[in-house]
Amino acid sequence: MSVREEFDEWAAEGRDRGMEERHWHTAKHALARMAIEEGDTVLDMGCGSGYAARAMREAGGAGQAYGLDGSPAMVRNASAYTDDANTGFLVGDFEHLPFESDSVDHVFSMEAFYYASDPMAALEEVRRILRPGGTFYCAVDFHADNPHTAEWTEYVDIEMTRWSRKEYRERFREAGFYVVEQDTIPDREVEIPPADEFPTEDWETREAMVEHFREHGTLLTVGVAP
Repeated sequence: MSVREEFDEWAAEGRDRGMEERHWHTAKHALARMAIEEGDTVLDMGCGSGYAARAMREAGGAGQAYGLDGSPAMVRNASAYTDDANTGFLVGDFEHLPFESDSVDHVFSMEAFYYASDPMAALEEVRRILRPGGTFYCAVDFHADNPHTAEWTEYVDIEMTRWSRKEYRERFREAGFYVVEQDTIPDREVEIPPADEFPTEDWETREAMVEHFREHGTLLTVGVAP
């Protein structure tokens, strides 16, 4: 199944709002670190419901915010959730971003980058569209250092890239970025039941759930364009 087909189904089922709720736990902390200045142009890659683009406009002061997604249904939903003329949503893929070179100040991506069919080409595209000094905040749960996300491939019928922390740093540098930060943002909002309530539908042990949400959380890699 293609990315478009998979997430068109998710959007039709209303799962975009569920993704927004779950991702916001850690996405809001990554977004708060972005040095967005008044009038900046920002892009959310893999925007889903469009929550990050809206947040960068509402709280970050961005002049123009865009969200891009491979799913037309997701883009339709995201567009319906805002009436802000300075927030727009586009259908496209990560390897061919519809922006001029040196035209974007900041790029954000939450739980989406690993869906790129060619992740290095996607990184090079982000590097191309960023102005000098622009940043790419790339946040993922699905990475090789978190054993609890390996099984996601059983539930999502799309090929996904599973880089390690080290590989993210190396690939960013290969694409021409300076890696200025790499951090783990824990999810402290998911409620973890007491040990005597395990196993649950999703977790065999409380220890595994704690490790996933509180220790691994979301891996954030930040690159700056020279």
